[in-house]
Amino acid sequence: MLVLVADAPTHGWPVVRDLRPDGVVGRVWTVSRAVVYRCLTTLQVRGLIEECGELPGQRGPKRSMVKATRSGRAAAKRWLDTPVDHVRDVRTELLLKLALLDRAGLPSSDLVSRQIEQLAPVLRALSRRPSGNGFDRTLARWRLEHARAVDRFLTSIGS
Repeated sequence: MLVLVADAPTHGWPVVRDLRPDGVVGRVWTVSRAVVYRCLTTLQVRGLIEECGELPGQRGPKRSMVKATRSGRAAAKRWLDTPVDHVRDVRTELLLKLALLDRAGLPSSDLVSRQIEQLAPVLRALSRRPSGNGFDRTLARWRLEHARAVDRFLTSIGS
């Protein structure tokens, strides 16, 4: 949510819309309206966003506008630029970062390259791991095939 606010001053409702299942970001990561507003409050308490005015409401009360603070913008950029640690986080966190970069009109090629580098040792380790017996073998094969698929995916979008 911090990244959504860091783009430009906004209020809660556009963030809610972006995070609905049919929203720009919600196709990857969905958050309920109540959680959005609670998170905005938490970000404000932590000094990552601040109020910057009010907007008259069309059918209700005035809407409090918020913007990212300097430290909030830095934290958002740092998070967006950081590859995920685990293959399992590609489906959620990395896709979210790619969606947010695209939404902002920013290139993702550097992040994708760093992500491939980050996961290369994992893929090598999984390729060398003994397969085991029973479910251990099944799980080892799943992890290896999942890591290979992620590597193919990243390579294909990084080109």
